[in-house]
Order: sequence, then structure tokens, then C-alpha cells
Amino acid sequence: MGKTNTILTIGRQYGSAGREIGRILAADLGIKLYDKEMLDRAAKESGICQELFETHDEKPTSSFLYSLVMDTYSMGYSSNTFNEMPLNHKVFLAQFDAIKKIADEGPCILVGRCADYALESYDNMMSVFIHADLDYRIRRIARIYDLTDAKAKDVILKTDKKRASYYNYYTNKRWADADNYDFCLSSSELGIEGTVKALKSLIEIREGVSDRKL
Repeated sequence: MGKTNTILTIGRQYGSAGREIGRILAADLGIKLYDKEMLDRAAKESGICQELFETHDEKPTSSFLYSLVMDTYSMGYSSNTFNEMPLNHKVFLAQFDAIKKIADEGPCILVGRCADYALESYDNMMSVFIHADLDYRIRRIARIYDLTDAKAKDVILKTDKKRASYYNYYTNKRWADADNYDFCLSSSELGIEGTVKALKSLIEIREGVSDRKL
């Protein structure tokens, strides 16, 4: 396929190779992939210490009030309001702004961090959730990090729980719920290369449909 106009957001179960799939796809399409890079940019542009971003990365905080922060965001916030916010509000809003600025620059792939939610008003955004059988994920994580199967399973379950809590807490949607994504693909069924190939086809089909709508 030629140059894409799509902004692809990838949600992923831990061990499903979601980031690896995004990396290969970005290279094939000649576009950028953002993961930890989003944190770097958000930290730089907000002036908040980067270590604080790392500690808050995809970790929910029980004091977060979704409606308050989203009301503040939608109405615009003054520097005084921003300065008085709790740190976790600042981190989320800075990431939210950074994701939008990145998307405004053109086609790209964004992994995790509620990017699908931040960009839901963008017509050229396509959201995908990549999942895989637990046994497949256990084998993959055990191999990559040289862990026992039991340890790999423990890490997988804890990481997925953290990601789900973060997503559910900071958005009005449910992590891994098929209704919240344009497409859901199983990397254990398709394989990494097969999932990349499927995503290319879906992007091409979707852009063709969008063109016909005009």
C-alpha cells in the first residue's frame, strides 16, 4: 500500500507483541511509532520532571476525578488552575495534549496510554486492540525475559490489571472491550507478521471506504 493517512492507536494485552507489531508496521508504512516517546515529549513540554512521568505511566491513582479533570480540559485551563492541580491530573493532561499534538503532525502509530480516547474525534484515527491466548503470552514473555512460566504468568496478569485500571479510570470506556475499538486481532492466531499484514489490509480497506464517502 502507498502512503497512509491513518493514525493508528494500539491497545494491547501484555505479551501479545502489540508494540512489536506496531514497530514493524510503522517501519513498513514509513511513519513514526510513539510509546515511551510520548512520555518524553509530554515531560519536556509540560516542564514536569520526567521521573514523575515514569512513576505515573499507565498507573491509576484513586484520587483521580474523571469528570473534574475532563470538565477542566474541555473548558480550557488557566496556568493557575493547572498549577493547583494534583500531580496525577497534570500528568494525564500533559499526556493528553502531547498525544493530540503528535496526531496533528500527521499519520503515526500510538501505543497504549488511552490514545484512542484522546483522539476519538479524529476522523482518520483507527483503533485496534491486540490480544493473544494466555499460553502464547506466557511462552513469549518467559522466553524474552528468561522467566519461569509461573513468573511470566504473574507478570502478565499484574501488568494487564494495571493497564485495565489505568484505561478504565481515565476514560469512560472499558479496556479490552471489543465495543471500544474499531478492530480486535489475535496475534496468537495470526502471528506477528500475519497481524501486521492484517492491519495493513484493514487500513487500506478503511481508507478506501472513507474516500468513497466523500
